[in-house]
Amino acid sequence: MSITVCCGSVCFSMLVNYSSSSEEESEDVAGRSRKRQKTNGSDISPHYKKRECSRGKDNMENRVISDCAGEIVTGQASRLPLPSTLLDMFQDTEEQHVDDCVQHGGRQRSFQHERGNWATYVYLPYEPEDVFLELLEELRVCAEAHGVSFTLAEEFHVSVSKTVVLRHHWIQPAVQSLRSGLAQCRSFVCLADKLKVYCNDEKTRTFLGMEISTGCTQLLEIVKRVDQTMQEFNLSTFYKDPSFHVSLAWCVGDFTEKLQGACLSKLQNLVDGHEDGPFQLRLNCKELRCKTGNKVFLFPLL
Repeated sequence: MSITVCCGSVCFSMLVNYSSSSEEESEDVAGRSRKRQKTNGSDISPHYKKRECSRGKDNMENRVISDCAGEIVTGQASRLPLPSTLLDMFQDTEEQHVDDCVQHGGRQRSFQHERGNWATYVYLPYEPEDVFLELLEELRVCAEAHGVSFTLAEEFHVSVSKTVVLRHHWIQPAVQSLRSGLAQCRSFVCLADKLKVYCNDEKTRTFLGMEISTGCTQLLEIVKRVDQTMQEFNLSTFYKDPSFHVSLAWCVGDFTEKLQGACLSKLQNLVDGHEDGPFQLRLNCKELRCKTGNKVFLFPLL
């Protein structure tokens, strides 16, 4: 094709050669064919090429970091194990506690153990003297001669509350309530000299105790204040007509009838006929204590 171009008074004639559309198609097809050929001359179909791309993408996704050093491992990703510290956090929720009364001298719980529940009671402690411990051993030997095998108490106190179940998140509020209620209570003295037999509500244990004869009025006032806290947390209050006492020894089962009568009279004779005169237990009540689980809270009296 001839084209004439004029620039001022000068005209030029140019010859331009355009390829046809059929020739362009032919060249494009030939170019695509060459790109599809492998080095060995075999043809790769577009479908296969697409599959190869997809596989490469999957391989990249399957790469995982195997450790903190940054090592790259190819292949199917494996699930990493959870740290033991995380596993231990949830172990307690599945664990079930099994009570073995053999480990506790045959004693049975008054209520079923449940995680988060804390056995709680309020009491006045008694620090035993040597003469008191000697008398306890004489009482144990005498009771065994009458067919009752006592276990001496490990610690001695006067209870001013029942043993109740306190939830863990109630501990601090309950302790604060007790502290406020007992803030104005004054110290006093309790005396005890008469033996008495007690049995728990479930009839699973029998106790030999020494009943308080002096100081009951002050004890009743303390019980009244402790009961206010118990009611605040919907817990059981103390007995209506309490017999305040210090538990000396215990045995498994209900031996109330067996201990009454002749056996109890002989035990009382040991107390009254002590070598230094009739034994009298003296309790200096200077502080109250609240034991909940393995924690003990102190409440000094004025």
